[in-house]
Amino acid sequence: MITYLYWIAVILIAASALYLAGVKFKNWKFAGATTLSILITGSLLYFFHFQQVFVKNWGGVMTVTVPEGQLHMMSTWKDDNLWIENYDPKTNTCHFREYSKGAVLEGKVLIKNCNPLMAK
Repeated sequence: MITYLYWIAVILIAASALYLAGVKFKNWKFAGATTLSILITGSLLYFFHFQQVFVKNWGGVMTVTVPEGQLHMMSTWKDDNLWIENYDPKTNTCHFREYSKGAVLEGKVLIKNCNPLMAK
């Protein structure tokens, strides 16, 4: 829900800038540039900062896809980053992947001969 409220706020701010600068002050170049910069800034802020904060703290929406051929085992939060563990039965390897804000500095840990699904 918080994600939708964020986007409604960004769109309302952009529309207000377009209306004020374009209609009230008759400066359409400035209105277009301002509106575009507000939309771009709002998108970048969401992608690089707010997305995982919203999901973790306020029930936002985020989709992560398990790679084909792997089985999902668990997920956990470390600070504001999501760590996901998948198992690849073909290579008998566990994959821990970090999903950080903006997909920057994401970690990956591979555990060989993991075999978590079968007792030896």
